[in-house]
Amino acid sequence: MAATYIQLNLQVQPLESGREITLAVLSELGFESFVETEQGLGAYIPEQDWKADLLDHLYPLAENDLDIGWSLTAIPPENWNAVWESDFQPIVIEHQCAVRADFHAPIDVPYELVITPKMSFGTGHHQTTYMMLNYLLQNAPKGHTLLDMGCGTGVLAILAEKLGAVDLDAIDVEPWCYENTLENIKMNNCQNIVAAEGDSNMIPEKIYDTILANINMNVLLLDIPLFSKQLKEEGSLFLSGFYTQDIPAIEAKANQNGLHLVEFQEKDNWVSAHFSKSNG
Repeated sequence: MAATYIQLNLQVQPLESGREITLAVLSELGFESFVETEQGLGAYIPEQDWKADLLDHLYPLAENDLDIGWSLTAIPPENWNAVWESDFQPIVIEHQCAVRADFHAPIDVPYELVITPKMSFGTGHHQTTYMMLNYLLQNAPKGHTLLDMGCGTGVLAILAEKLGAVDLDAIDVEPWCYENTLENIKMNNCQNIVAAEGDSNMIPEKIYDTILANINMNVLLLDIPLFSKQLKEEGSLFLSGFYTQDIPAIEAKANQNGLHLVEFQEKDNWVSAHFSKSNG
């Protein structure tokens, strides 16, 4: 059954620095996604992970020249669309790719993705999704077999197919994400994506040209050995969902499994990293 989420609505001044500071704090407390609002920031956390004392971490910020206020809203899954219709604005990545909802006007770019997010996170607004979309644009997977692990809305797999990937698997442990991915696959007229519900045990026994995984660091550390096993020689592994300070741990685990770091991108302390599987 899909989870209820808690929406924390933050009003901060000064606006830009306040957003950055509060986002950094909340990211460490289990909040899964963030949306910039006119007054500050919307932050979302599963109800089962919510504790009232999490707000205690915000009080010290108010003592450091930051004017901050907040309110809380519980969002049942069936109300998710209404929330996103009020908060979700289209984004454009490098003038090449646009992500919009079906209630937005079309956008004239080479790759337009229509995503109805519901309770799934993955619209390009979060730093990690934005960077992963950007990586796909820079490394078009034309003709590739591709795995999108922790697919959320399916947005990465959908762009990958539009960029030429021909055999794609999109997997997420959350039932709501799986259902949402199926809807978004259909909405974007994708033909080559097979969606599945589950963890890494659901990965088919095949060798991939490209693997994408935008998941939290602990899951990445567990799954990197499997990703390496199912990645072809010289194949690309793109990881995100962790912070700048986590790069050494991620890189060490990758190196232990025959992967080397090609480069990484950083946005508001979030990181996306490109690894390649080495010969020998």
